[in-house]
Amino acid sequence: MRTLFLLVLHAALCCASSDSSQDKIETLMDNVLVLRVPYGVDSRVDVPLTCGEAYKTQPVFWKKNGEELEPALQGNQVEVLVEEMKGGNYTCHLSPGGEYLNHTVILVQLDPDNRTVILEEKSPQEGHIHCSAPNYSGSFRCTWTRTASRSGAAVLLVKAERYLENLPCVLDVDGSGVHCQDASCPFKEEQNRISLTIYIHSDSRLEEYRKEFYLREIVRPDKLPNLHIGDGNVFSWSYPDSWEQPCSFFGLQFQVKVVPNGHSCHSEDHIVIDTTDETKFEVNVKTKKYVFCVRAQDKHTSGPFSHWSHCT
Repeated sequence: MRTLFLLVLHAALCCASSDSSQDKIETLMDNVLVLRVPYGVDSRVDVPLTCGEAYKTQPVFWKKNGEELEPALQGNQVEVLVEEMKGGNYTCHLSPGGEYLNHTVILVQLDPDNRTVILEEKSPQEGHIHCSAPNYSGSFRCTWTRTASRSGAAVLLVKAERYLENLPCVLDVDGSGVHCQDASCPFKEEQNRISLTIYIHSDSRLEEYRKEFYLREIVRPDKLPNLHIGDGNVFSWSYPDSWEQPCSFFGLQFQVKVVPNGHSCHSEDHIVIDTTDETKFEVNVKTKKYVFCVRAQDKHTSGPFSHWSHCT
């Protein structure tokens, strides 16, 4: 009776272990499996691989990262042991040195994925991804910076969506940014946030970065053009050409700052600082040498300011 109990217990534990392993393995995209492992725990997981239904009667041989496995691994359906973060690219061939048939990349992701090392954090508030848009047309751009130790990391997948609708995106050639387009009408009030997810890997280590935002939170007007001084120390400027029309609906407000001559617009040592809705401002100060600075933001959302424009 005791022997029977032990056999049943062993079978149950094996079944549970198998189910647990399967729960850790997810298909991210075609030919890419993600193995999720707990942080700080030595993991050893058997991962099932299949070369393909078309090759089930063929003498299939497997390689890892272009190298033959020791001992040799043969068969259409096999299992490979992945230890800790040591995934790789598994390819199947008609013979040890024969024709390539198919491949599966196994990447490893820590669970929870909160100990990231691939991308730099821009700030605690902004996180690892910076997003901005010049207007409400729906076009926006997001960028990130790899850490020095992971400068060769590659972006595997970018997903952008708003309320179950996928948004088209184009990845920069160097993999450090992405340009996406939301087709929503700019006059329509946003009800749902945009969700952006970046999957990036360094060797076999996969990290997932996510950012959610309303477009109105990231709209940053372009630098104000045509800044000049007229009669009576009156400075004037124009709305950016990229800003939405009509201006009565997409209104801007302007922060003006007068700083001592030779100082930058970022200086905290200012002579005048004010806000206006008009595209002109009269400066009344005693000194004759100063720098006039102006920048814009959406007056209705108080979103990010544009870069400073200045005139002396």
